[in-house]
Amino acid sequence: MAGSFWLSEAESVFFSRTKSLVGLDIGSSAVKAVELRLTTNGYKVAAIGTEAVPPDSIVDGSIIDGGVVADVIRQVFEKTKIKTKEVVASLSGNAVIVKKITLPLMSDDELAESIYWEAEQYIPFDIQDVNIDYQVIEAVADDPNQDTMDVLLVAAKKEKIADYSAVISQAGRVPVVVDVDAFALQNAYEINYGIDMSQVVVLVNAGASAMNINIIEGGQSLFTRDISLGGNAYTEALQTDLSLSFEDADLLKRGLPVEGVSMEEALPTILNVTENLLLEIEKTFDFFKATAASDRIDQLFVSGGAAGVEGFVDALEARFDLPISHFDPFRQIAFDTKQFSQEQRQELVATSAVAVGLALREEDDR
Repeated sequence: MAGSFWLSEAESVFFSRTKSLVGLDIGSSAVKAVELRLTTNGYKVAAIGTEAVPPDSIVDGSIIDGGVVADVIRQVFEKTKIKTKEVVASLSGNAVIVKKITLPLMSDDELAESIYWEAEQYIPFDIQDVNIDYQVIEAVADDPNQDTMDVLLVAAKKEKIADYSAVISQAGRVPVVVDVDAFALQNAYEINYGIDMSQVVVLVNAGASAMNINIIEGGQSLFTRDISLGGNAYTEALQTDLSLSFEDADLLKRGLPVEGVSMEEALPTILNVTENLLLEIEKTFDFFKATAASDRIDQLFVSGGAAGVEGFVDALEARFDLPISHFDPFRQIAFDTKQFSQEQRQELVATSAVAVGLALREEDDR
């Protein structure tokens, strides 16, 4: 599956898939778990659940209180009654470096032997402190004039992989694969919307503490960026500006009524934070256009809890003059909505994209 990377503590040892894996999105505000089953009619959701993470247990992608996070993971599995032990998790932020590099054309064996030496030139960490993975994204070996190839290089800090693996193990599960949020998002997109070779698509996942952006074309990731800004910025700004509790600020940012405060009073604060988010997205587009062969962008899909902030999607559409769609991770995946309220269904659709992408992983994917 395109956009899949293996970042295990061990070397890349591949297995045959014997059963489904559980996609576990460990976020700063909630843990989401999704288990999929492959049927004759396609994928269906076997189990799905989410559990809130206490504030400050995970900060900027770093696990601060491992015991609390392990308890939350355990609760998700108990409530969803998922029996599968094997788990796929993911990382993002400053613990992960994703970079497209150009190398001399070489065989798979030659690349495997030289990738660590090549990576040292591009990774701003000690090479001994990271796990490396890579994927050739463009190589035209049968073209006599082609003497280079593009490789997507991924490095993740071993310490962060160990931290996430530890809380999963502490919760009684087995961490099989650690992926990257942006690539999990791409997997979920491709299974639900297919691969259009002619379209340049932007996937924006706006979570509580970060935004993951992946710009793709024809099944290849052209550019990724993680931005350390998300829905929590709205909550914190509303708390400060209007002297609100965390709970009231969280309701207000989503356009829900709060006693004693009108949306008119909250709107200037919300618009100010939205402007900061849009500026970061705009910077991302500028970075992409400066390095890509084409500066074309055809469509943008948005997901994540922050995408539900009052006016956010309208502001995206106005700023970038692009078709904006809410990303539905269950568009082509059967999902029994009868067991959930309308509000719960909307929340799961908005926040499950990464978990669905992780659940689509197989242990022998690259």
